Amino acid sequence: MARVIAFVNQKGGVGKTTNTVNLAAIAGHTLGSTAEDQSQVLVVSTDPQASTIWWADRVHEDQLPFDYHQCDDKPEDLARLKLLDQYEYVFVDSPGNIEDEKILMATLDSTDEVVVPLPPAAMAYAPTKRTIEKVLEPRGVPYRVLISDWDPRDGRVDLEQTQAYVDNNEWPRLNSVIRHYKIHERAAAEGQVCTQYPKGRIGLEAREDFFRLAVELGIGGRPLPRQARKRPATKAKAKGKA
Repeated sequence: MARVIAFVNQKGGVGKTTNTVNLAAIAGHTLGSTAEDQSQVLVVSTDPQASTIWWADRVHEDQLPFDYHQCDDKPEDLARLKLLDQYEYVFVDSPGNIEDEKILMATLDSTDEVVVPLPPAAMAYAPTKRTIEKVLEPRGVPYRVLISDWDPRDGRVDLEQTQAYVDNNEWPRLNSVIRHYKIHERAAAEGQVCTQYPKGRIGLEAREDFFRLAVELGIGGRPLPRQARKRPATKAKAKGKA
């Protein structure tokens, strides 16, 4: 039975596709293929724009460490994701607009865990809050927030404020942080996933973020213990403006 991890956020441009593809690449690279030369990782795109599929199509077939499939109009296929015993992991990339209830609910019903990407930008706070409190929590779906697309050149203020916002809302948060690198932006156009980035400091650091995320999620092994929820002393001060 496959383990299904979906990347979900009502806000577009938060890194769902980048995170889905690169985490799948790490998983595929780590696990390798079966004796029948079958990939153990599947990426499913439920986004009608099919950015994930466009990206995967550009990677040389012999170098792509996962299988992929577009499924934005067949909720019955999504309902069977856990039953795909030929795969160890299935990663689902969801669209920015999550108003297609049938597709979204079918995805969540088949998901073992949701990762909610959140960039350190105030405009992403409210859509993330709606996604968690109006969609995920009412359905009891296990989730964790991933701080994504943080540019270290901007300093740590935005990062720490976003981490505090997540913690003070008592949302489970991944310790891993995905940093902003131009190499991630160019990867799709150049037909690369993170396991194929050029050698050098930038390529190594960009790859390492996804290796850390894979370890924390237990990809290919046992997941690290979840971070305990923190209860703020002053709720109003911690939340600020959503």
